[in-house]
Amino acid sequence: MTKKNKKILIISVCAVIAVVAAGAITAKLLFGNILKNEQAVYVYIDQDDDIDSVCAKIDEVAQPSTLKGFRMLASWKDYDQHIRTGRYEIKPDMSIVEVFRMLRNHQQVPVNLVVPSVRTLDQLSARLSAKLMIDSLTIAQKLSDEASIKELGFTHETFPALFIPNTYEVNWDISADELLKRMAREYKAFWTEERQAKAKAQQLSQTEVATLASIIDSETAYTPEKPTVAGLYLNRLRTNMLLQSDPTVIFAIGDFSMRRVLNSDLQVESPYNTYKYKGLPPGPIRIPSVSALDAVLNPVEHDYIYMCAKEDFSGSHNFATTYNEHLANARRYTKALNERGIKR
Repeated sequence: MTKKNKKILIISVCAVIAVVAAGAITAKLLFGNILKNEQAVYVYIDQDDDIDSVCAKIDEVAQPSTLKGFRMLASWKDYDQHIRTGRYEIKPDMSIVEVFRMLRNHQQVPVNLVVPSVRTLDQLSARLSAKLMIDSLTIAQKLSDEASIKELGFTHETFPALFIPNTYEVNWDISADELLKRMAREYKAFWTEERQAKAKAQQLSQTEVATLASIIDSETAYTPEKPTVAGLYLNRLRTNMLLQSDPTVIFAIGDFSMRRVLNSDLQVESPYNTYKYKGLPPGPIRIPSVSALDAVLNPVEHDYIYMCAKEDFSGSHNFATTYNEHLANARRYTKALNERGIKR
């Protein structure tokens, strides 16, 4: 072999080695496991993220060598022009290529969104925004939008009835419009033909069921007692008695820290004051729980028309059929309040 041919052979071998080495490095950058540890992690990409902030989020969870591979792919595929918001799960056995495809193709995983039984829509907005990309102000504005409320068949007063407390799988980057549509679908799914028939049997509309359920939730947190409380209020409605529910007065006053309703409070002028106005108030005084909704639809039948919190502060109630029995129960509870120094 001539010196020239040897030189060519050496150059060729070096070139092959260089290509193989480059290929091995590239393969490691693109196909090696991405995570630093062996537990799945979640990366959240929002509407303010750009290529640099996305890379920074990847860098927080990935092995140092893999970020170069991600930037290579991002450059080749113009990822900076196709950044998609969402919550993405990166599993321990995933490579940079798999992670990149997941992000670029918007293959996000949902969050478990809990719709709670809370007093106000502002509280609901805050709780929902804590689990979603949308901020609480945006949600609150949507929940107070009169056009949206009317389109769904509610009024401002009855709108809390739309929300059925439960846990729902939704995308982290769901919009306020999409969220409201989802709640409307869940409302429709909850109100099966069977539940509608039970509401009709109680001579109540769906929003009236929600309104009464909201009062029951405000009266007692003790779930086994709710059907009994429901039966009591239904007895009052059927006999055209005032509901005389303290929680409706508290709602009318707007001070939810109150633990004791005084006689002077009962004079508040409001359609929600059930000591002044017969029948149900204009709408729910909170987002009612499913247990309270079903309690109204499946009440315990009895003759009780009075209730008073038990003096042991257990959260349950003493029930009575006569006013004299009720007065005795009320005296014991008032004495317990006084002994504890509870004035409001």
